[in-house]
Amino acid sequence: MPADATVADAGEFPLIGALASLFEQGEHVLVGPGDDAAVLRVRTGHVVVSTDLVVEGRHFRRDWASAEDVGHRAAAQNLSDVNAMGGRAHSLTVGLAAPADLPVAWALGFARGFAAECAQVGASVVGGDLTRSDQLVVAVTVLGACTEAPVLRSGAAPGDVLALAGRQGWAAGGLTVLGRGFRSPRALVEAYRRPEPPYDAGPAAARAGATAMVDVSDGLLAEAGHLAAASGVAIDVRTDALEVAEPLHAVGAALGADPVSFVLAGGDDHALLATFPDAASLPPGWRAVGSVGEGSGVTVDGASHEGPTGWTHF
Repeated sequence: MPADATVADAGEFPLIGALASLFEQGEHVLVGPGDDAAVLRVRTGHVVVSTDLVVEGRHFRRDWASAEDVGHRAAAQNLSDVNAMGGRAHSLTVGLAAPADLPVAWALGFARGFAAECAQVGASVVGGDLTRSDQLVVAVTVLGACTEAPVLRSGAAPGDVLALAGRQGWAAGGLTVLGRGFRSPRALVEAYRRPEPPYDAGPAAARAGATAMVDVSDGLLAEAGHLAAASGVAIDVRTDALEVAEPLHAVGAALGADPVSFVLAGGDDHALLATFPDAASLPPGWRAVGSVGEGSGVTVDGASHEGPTGWTHF
Protein backbone atom coordinates (compact mmCIF):
# COMPACT_ATOMS: atom_id res chain seq x y z
CA MET A 1 0.00 0.00 0.00
CA PRO A 2 1.58 3.35 -1.03
CA ALA A 3 2.75 5.52 1.86
CA ASP A 4 0.55 8.41 0.71
CA ALA A 5 -2.59 6.31 0.15
CA THR A 6 -5.88 7.52 1.57
CA VAL A 7 -8.52 5.32 3.14
CA ALA A 8 -10.55 5.64 -0.07
CA ASP A 9 -7.56 4.43 -2.11
CA ALA A 10 -7.06 1.45 0.19
CA GLY A 11 -10.67 0.29 0.29
CA GLU A 12 -12.66 -0.84 3.30
CA PHE A 13 -11.71 -4.50 3.57
CA PRO A 14 -7.99 -4.23 2.80
CA LEU A 15 -7.76 -1.42 5.38
CA ILE A 16 -9.67 -3.46 7.94
CA GLY A 17 -7.23 -6.30 7.36
CA ALA A 18 -4.25 -3.98 7.81
CA LEU A 19 -5.68 -2.54 11.00
CA ALA A 20 -6.66 -5.91 12.47
CA SER A 21 -3.14 -7.22 11.94
CA LEU A 22 -1.86 -4.65 14.46
CA PHE A 23 -3.95 -6.01 17.34
CA GLU A 24 -2.69 -9.04 19.26
CA GLN A 25 -5.29 -11.34 20.81
CA GLY A 26 -5.29 -12.57 24.40
CA GLU A 27 -6.00 -16.13 25.46
CA HIS A 28 -9.56 -15.18 26.44
CA VAL A 29 -10.41 -14.41 22.80
CA LEU A 30 -12.03 -17.42 21.11
CA VAL A 31 -13.03 -15.52 17.95
CA GLY A 32 -11.39 -12.18 17.18
CA PRO A 33 -11.67 -9.71 14.28
CA GLY A 34 -13.01 -11.07 11.01
CA ASP A 35 -16.35 -12.67 11.90
CA ASP A 36 -19.77 -11.10 12.51
CA ALA A 37 -18.95 -10.78 16.21
CA ALA A 38 -16.17 -11.62 18.61
CA VAL A 39 -16.47 -14.52 21.05
CA LEU A 40 -14.83 -14.20 24.46
CA ARG A 41 -14.21 -16.66 27.28
CA VAL A 42 -15.57 -15.38 30.63
CA ARG A 43 -14.47 -17.36 33.67
CA THR A 44 -15.44 -15.60 36.90
CA GLY A 45 -16.46 -12.22 38.27
CA HIS A 46 -18.67 -9.48 36.86
CA VAL A 47 -18.66 -8.29 33.25
CA VAL A 48 -18.25 -4.51 32.95
CA VAL A 49 -19.10 -2.63 29.73
CA SER A 50 -18.65 1.02 28.71
CA THR A 51 -18.80 3.04 25.47
CA ASP A 52 -17.22 6.35 24.49
CA LEU A 53 -17.03 8.59 21.43
CA VAL A 54 -14.03 10.63 20.27
CA VAL A 55 -14.80 13.34 17.73
CA GLU A 56 -12.25 15.41 15.81
CA GLY A 57 -12.56 19.09 16.65
CA ARG A 58 -14.29 18.28 19.92
CA HIS A 59 -11.94 15.84 21.63
CA PHE A 60 -8.76 16.17 19.58
CA ARG A 61 -7.09 18.14 16.83
CA ARG A 62 -4.70 16.54 14.36
CA ASP A 63 -2.44 19.59 14.50
CA TRP A 64 -2.13 19.20 18.28
CA ALA A 65 -1.69 15.44 18.53
CA SER A 66 -0.28 12.68 16.35
CA ALA A 67 -2.33 9.71 15.21
CA GLU A 68 -0.56 7.57 17.82
CA ASP A 69 -1.42 10.14 20.50
CA VAL A 70 -5.09 10.06 19.56
CA GLY A 71 -5.01 6.26 19.69
CA HIS A 72 -3.54 6.33 23.19
CA ARG A 73 -6.14 8.90 24.32
CA ALA A 74 -9.10 7.02 22.86
CA ALA A 75 -8.02 3.77 24.51
CA ALA A 76 -7.12 5.37 27.83
CA GLN A 77 -10.48 7.04 28.38
CA ASN A 78 -12.26 3.73 27.87
CA LEU A 79 -9.86 1.60 29.88
CA SER A 80 -10.20 4.11 32.70
CA ASP A 81 -13.98 3.63 32.88
CA VAL A 82 -13.47 -0.03 33.78
CA ASN A 83 -10.70 0.98 36.18
CA ALA A 84 -13.18 3.27 37.94
CA MET A 85 -15.45 0.29 38.65
CA GLY A 86 -12.56 -1.49 40.35
CA GLY A 87 -12.07 -3.77 37.37
CA ARG A 88 -9.62 -4.56 34.61
CA ALA A 89 -10.40 -4.20 30.91
CA HIS A 90 -9.80 -7.23 28.72
CA SER A 91 -11.50 -6.56 25.34
CA LEU A 92 -12.38 -3.60 23.14
CA THR A 93 -14.10 -2.93 19.82
CA VAL A 94 -13.34 0.17 17.74
CA GLY A 95 -15.50 1.91 15.15
CA LEU A 96 -13.81 4.40 12.83
CA ALA A 97 -15.84 6.82 10.70
CA ALA A 98 -13.40 8.69 8.44
CA PRO A 99 -13.36 11.13 5.53
CA ALA A 100 -12.33 9.51 2.25
CA ASP A 101 -9.14 11.58 2.09
CA LEU A 102 -7.88 10.49 5.54
CA PRO A 103 -4.36 9.10 5.00
CA VAL A 104 -4.02 5.38 5.60
CA ALA A 105 -0.87 6.23 7.54
CA TRP A 106 -3.01 8.15 10.05
CA ALA A 107 -5.38 5.21 10.54
CA LEU A 108 -2.48 2.80 11.04
CA GLY A 109 -0.77 5.19 13.45
CA PHE A 110 -3.98 5.51 15.43
CA ALA A 111 -4.24 1.71 15.62
CA ARG A 112 -0.64 1.39 16.83
CA GLY A 113 -1.21 3.94 19.60
CA PHE A 114 -4.51 2.32 20.58
CA ALA A 115 -2.90 -1.13 20.72
CA ALA A 116 0.05 0.14 22.76
CA GLU A 117 -2.26 1.66 25.38
CA CYS A 118 -4.35 -1.52 25.57
CA ALA A 119 -1.19 -3.56 26.05
CA GLN A 120 -0.59 -1.75 29.35
CA VAL A 121 -3.51 -3.65 30.88
CA GLY A 122 -3.31 -6.76 28.70
CA ALA A 123 -6.50 -5.95 26.79
CA SER A 124 -7.25 -7.13 23.24
CA VAL A 125 -8.97 -5.32 20.38
CA VAL A 126 -11.43 -8.00 19.23
CA GLY A 127 -13.36 -6.26 16.46
CA GLY A 128 -14.80 -3.05 15.10
CA ASP A 129 -16.16 -1.31 12.05
CA LEU A 130 -15.05 1.16 9.39
CA THR A 131 -17.21 3.56 7.41
CA ARG A 132 -17.04 6.81 5.46
CA SER A 133 -18.01 10.06 7.14
CA ASP A 134 -17.63 13.78 6.65
CA GLN A 135 -16.05 13.98 10.10
CA LEU A 136 -13.45 11.81 11.81
CA VAL A 137 -15.16 9.95 14.67
CA VAL A 138 -13.96 7.05 16.80
CA ALA A 139 -16.43 4.92 18.79
CA VAL A 140 -15.02 2.50 21.36
CA THR A 141 -16.69 -0.15 23.48
CA VAL A 142 -14.69 -1.75 26.28
CA LEU A 143 -15.42 -4.88 28.28
CA GLY A 144 -13.75 -5.82 31.52
CA ALA A 145 -14.14 -7.86 34.66
CA CYS A 146 -14.29 -7.16 38.38
CA THR A 147 -13.06 -9.82 40.76
CA GLU A 148 -14.43 -7.80 43.70
CA ALA A 149 -17.93 -6.30 43.78
CA PRO A 150 -18.00 -3.38 41.29
CA VAL A 151 -17.50 -0.01 42.99
CA LEU A 152 -20.38 2.31 42.04
CA ARG A 153 -20.78 6.06 42.39
CA SER A 154 -23.62 5.62 44.86
CA GLY A 155 -21.97 4.09 47.93
CA ALA A 156 -20.34 7.07 49.67
CA ALA A 157 -21.48 7.71 53.24
CA PRO A 158 -21.02 10.56 55.74
CA GLY A 159 -17.72 10.13 57.55
CA ASP A 160 -15.93 8.66 54.51
CA VAL A 161 -12.62 10.02 53.30
CA LEU A 162 -12.36 11.42 49.76
CA ALA A 163 -9.18 10.27 48.01
CA LEU A 164 -7.48 10.74 44.65
CA ALA A 165 -5.15 8.49 42.64
CA GLY A 166 -3.14 9.61 39.61
CA ARG A 167 -1.97 12.97 38.39
CA GLN A 168 -4.62 15.64 38.05
CA GLY A 169 -4.64 18.98 36.21
CA TRP A 170 -1.76 18.17 33.89
CA ALA A 171 -3.86 17.57 30.77
CA ALA A 172 -5.82 20.75 31.43
CA GLY A 173 -2.58 22.68 31.67
CA GLY A 174 -1.42 21.15 28.40
CA LEU A 175 -4.68 21.99 26.67
CA THR A 176 -4.44 25.57 27.87
CA VAL A 177 -0.89 25.86 26.56
CA LEU A 178 -1.84 24.44 23.16
CA GLY A 179 -4.82 26.78 23.00
CA ARG A 180 -2.44 29.72 23.38
CA GLY A 181 -0.32 28.47 20.49
CA PHE A 182 2.59 27.19 22.61
CA ARG A 183 4.17 23.76 23.04
CA SER A 184 5.69 24.09 26.50
CA PRO A 185 5.93 23.14 29.31
CA ARG A 186 6.41 19.93 27.34
CA ALA A 187 5.44 17.73 30.28
CA LEU A 188 1.94 19.23 30.31
CA VAL A 189 1.52 19.07 26.53
CA GLU A 190 2.53 15.41 26.55
CA ALA A 191 0.14 14.77 29.44
CA TYR A 192 -2.70 16.13 27.30
CA ARG A 193 -1.61 14.09 24.28
CA ARG A 194 -1.12 10.85 26.19
CA PRO A 195 -2.77 10.60 29.61
CA GLU A 196 -1.39 8.16 32.16
CA PRO A 197 -4.33 6.67 34.07
CA PRO A 198 -3.42 4.79 37.27
CA TYR A 199 -4.58 1.42 35.96
CA ASP A 200 -3.67 -0.51 39.11
CA ALA A 201 -5.42 1.95 41.44
CA GLY A 202 -9.00 0.90 40.66
CA PRO A 203 -8.70 -2.77 41.57
CA ALA A 204 -6.57 -1.82 44.58
CA ALA A 205 -9.29 0.56 45.78
CA ALA A 206 -11.94 -2.14 45.41
CA ARG A 207 -9.85 -4.57 47.47
CA ALA A 208 -9.34 -1.89 50.13
CA GLY A 209 -13.08 -1.34 50.53
CA ALA A 210 -13.73 1.82 48.50
CA THR A 211 -17.39 2.79 48.92
CA ALA A 212 -17.72 4.86 45.72
CA MET A 213 -15.46 5.69 42.78
CA VAL A 214 -15.42 7.66 39.53
CA ASP A 215 -13.04 8.34 36.65
CA VAL A 216 -11.94 12.00 36.58
CA SER A 217 -12.52 12.67 32.90
CA ASP A 218 -14.48 15.93 33.11
CA GLY A 219 -12.94 17.66 36.15
CA LEU A 220 -12.34 16.83 39.80
CA LEU A 221 -15.16 19.01 41.12
CA ALA A 222 -17.56 17.85 38.43
CA GLU A 223 -16.86 14.21 39.24
CA ALA A 224 -17.08 14.87 42.98
CA GLY A 225 -20.51 16.30 42.19
CA HIS A 226 -21.47 13.04 40.49
CA LEU A 227 -20.41 11.07 43.56
CA ALA A 228 -22.28 13.44 45.88
CA ALA A 229 -25.48 13.33 43.82
CA ALA A 230 -25.46 9.55 43.32
CA SER A 231 -24.73 8.89 47.01
CA GLY A 232 -26.96 11.60 48.49
CA VAL A 233 -24.11 13.17 50.47
CA ALA A 234 -22.06 16.37 50.67
CA ILE A 235 -18.40 16.39 49.65
CA ASP A 236 -15.74 18.91 50.66
CA VAL A 237 -12.44 19.14 48.77
CA ARG A 238 -9.38 20.51 50.57
CA THR A 239 -7.04 22.49 48.34
CA ASP A 240 -4.14 22.15 50.79
CA ALA A 241 -4.24 18.38 50.18
CA LEU A 242 -4.01 18.63 46.39
CA GLU A 243 -0.72 18.13 44.57
CA VAL A 244 -0.05 21.07 42.24
CA ALA A 245 2.88 20.17 39.98
CA GLU A 246 5.63 22.70 39.26
CA PRO A 247 4.72 22.98 35.53
CA LEU A 248 1.21 24.05 36.55
CA HIS A 249 2.68 26.79 38.70
CA ALA A 250 4.74 27.92 35.70
CA VAL A 251 1.71 28.07 33.40
CA GLY A 252 -0.36 29.80 36.07
CA ALA A 253 2.32 32.45 36.54
CA ALA A 254 2.66 32.99 32.78
CA LEU A 255 -1.10 33.35 32.24
CA GLY A 256 -2.04 35.05 35.48
CA ALA A 257 -4.15 32.05 36.51
CA ASP A 258 -4.45 30.16 39.78
CA PRO A 259 -2.67 26.81 39.17
CA VAL A 260 -5.06 25.10 41.58
CA SER A 261 -7.86 25.78 39.08
CA PHE A 262 -6.29 23.28 36.65
CA VAL A 263 -6.47 20.60 39.33
CA LEU A 264 -10.02 21.42 40.43
CA ALA A 265 -11.63 21.81 37.01
CA GLY A 266 -9.32 20.04 34.55
CA GLY A 267 -10.26 16.81 32.84
CA ASP A 268 -8.66 14.17 30.60
CA ASP A 269 -5.96 12.95 33.02
CA HIS A 270 -8.24 10.05 33.98
CA ALA A 271 -7.24 10.05 37.62
CA LEU A 272 -9.57 8.22 39.99
CA LEU A 273 -11.63 9.83 42.74
CA ALA A 274 -13.01 7.55 45.44
CA THR A 275 -14.40 7.46 48.94
CA PHE A 276 -13.19 5.10 51.67
CA PRO A 277 -14.40 4.39 55.21
CA ASP A 278 -12.55 6.61 57.66
CA ALA A 279 -10.89 3.62 59.32
CA ALA A 280 -9.64 2.11 56.05
CA SER A 281 -5.99 2.28 55.05
CA LEU A 282 -5.61 3.95 51.68
CA PRO A 283 -3.85 1.76 49.10
CA PRO A 284 -0.47 2.89 47.72
CA GLY A 285 -0.88 5.72 45.23
CA TRP A 286 -4.01 7.11 46.88
CA ARG A 287 -4.03 10.32 48.94
CA ALA A 288 -6.80 11.91 51.00
CA VAL A 289 -8.09 15.15 49.45
CA GLY A 290 -11.36 15.76 51.26
CA SER A 291 -14.25 14.40 53.26
CA VAL A 292 -17.85 13.23 52.98
CA GLY A 293 -20.60 14.63 55.15
CA GLU A 294 -24.35 14.99 55.55
CA GLY A 295 -26.18 17.13 53.02
CA SER A 296 -25.66 17.63 49.31
CA GLY A 297 -23.37 19.26 46.78
CA VAL A 298 -19.65 19.98 46.67
CA THR A 299 -17.67 22.62 48.54
CA VAL A 300 -14.03 23.64 48.42
CA ASP A 301 -12.37 24.31 51.76
CA GLY A 302 -15.83 24.46 53.32
CA ALA A 303 -17.19 27.14 51.01
CA SER A 304 -19.03 27.32 47.69
CA HIS A 305 -16.79 27.31 44.63
CA GLU A 306 -17.32 30.21 42.25
CA GLY A 307 -15.09 29.10 39.35
CA PRO A 308 -15.49 26.40 36.67
CA THR A 309 -15.92 22.82 37.81
CA GLY A 310 -14.99 20.89 34.66
CA TRP A 311 -15.60 20.05 31.02
CA THR A 312 -19.04 20.15 29.39
CA HIS A 313 -19.96 18.17 26.28
CA PHE A 314 -22.57 20.49 24.76
